[in-house]
Amino acid sequence: MNKTSLSFLKHLLATPTPSGYEEAGQAIVADYMSQYADKVSRDPNGNVIGILNPDAEVKIMLAGHCDEIGLMVQYIDDDGFVYLSAIGGVNVRLLQGERIIIHGKKGPVYGIIGVKALHMMSAKERTAGPPPIHDLWIDIGAKNRKDAEKVIRLGDAITIDTGWIELQNGLVACRAFDDRIGAFIIADVLRLLAKKKLNVAVYAVSTIQEEVGLRGARMAAFGIDPQLGLAVDVGFATDSPGMNKKRLGEATLGNGPIIRRGPTYNPWIFEQIENTAKKLKMKVQHQPESRGTSTDAYALQMTRAGVPAGLISIPNRYMHSPVETIALKDAEDTVKLIAGFIESLTPTKIPFI
Repeated sequence: MNKTSLSFLKHLLATPTPSGYEEAGQAIVADYMSQYADKVSRDPNGNVIGILNPDAEVKIMLAGHCDEIGLMVQYIDDDGFVYLSAIGGVNVRLLQGERIIIHGKKGPVYGIIGVKALHMMSAKERTAGPPPIHDLWIDIGAKNRKDAEKVIRLGDAITIDTGWIELQNGLVACRAFDDRIGAFIIADVLRLLAKKKLNVAVYAVSTIQEEVGLRGARMAAFGIDPQLGLAVDVGFATDSPGMNKKRLGEATLGNGPIIRRGPTYNPWIFEQIENTAKKLKMKVQHQPESRGTSTDAYALQMTRAGVPAGLISIPNRYMHSPVETIALKDAEDTVKLIAGFIESLTPTKIPFI
């Protein structure tokens, strides 16, 4: 991967961006886009928009969400223990015993999610499922509530304290590749397209609050009013134990980006992306989706009178865990694929314009 791009990706992944708390990550995205875009702006809610060739009549919107799942300070008891709630689809079974960071006003506060010692558990407790999230607690070492409130307050965001791990064969594990890899890709597309002669305007949007209802993409698409949309997100890799290929379709890390087909996705866009991949001699994978999808592509499709939309996914193992795993080559190829697709667009050949 390009050294500048890789540095940007690592910096972005090291920055906490729970839904509703994306400001720090979005600042990194905006700074990167500003090197390549003709214009970079932010809407009032925090979407970051990098624009190329703004005077073109036909507008193409790219969407990759910057937000990640996370936790929130919900309550502090008299003894200084912190109780939490979920931001987005958190897997509660993974939380006990984790190291966490509370992102307080005065800076990061480190703690752990407590767990009862195995020795103290009854036979029933040892075989029971995870406790509900409102019964979990965080220990920051506070003496009491007043002591805790010196460094944290209700509503502070919380993330798991884990980061970038390089595995074998070009695989990387990290918290929240879903979907900062998407935000990275739509920003890096601007790098490849900068100074190219384009027939369309490109609006690359690092969207907010996807994990809590596709909110940022809805806002941005309504404001931009594009004629074509393309979302970038992660998709389920099925090359690890326990994954059901009959249910999900097949996707392997390192075998290229996933192109989606189904009711949400415009068939012409699908065919054009396929053709671009063939011209680039690039491997791609396919996963059908017979229903509406919980991605920014659905938000695009359902905006205003409806935006013809497509979705490209990066195969991802262990989604919504602290060790989401991707192949960097899949991300790199996706940047090239989207850039090639946009370069091929001529408004007169787009059937729905």
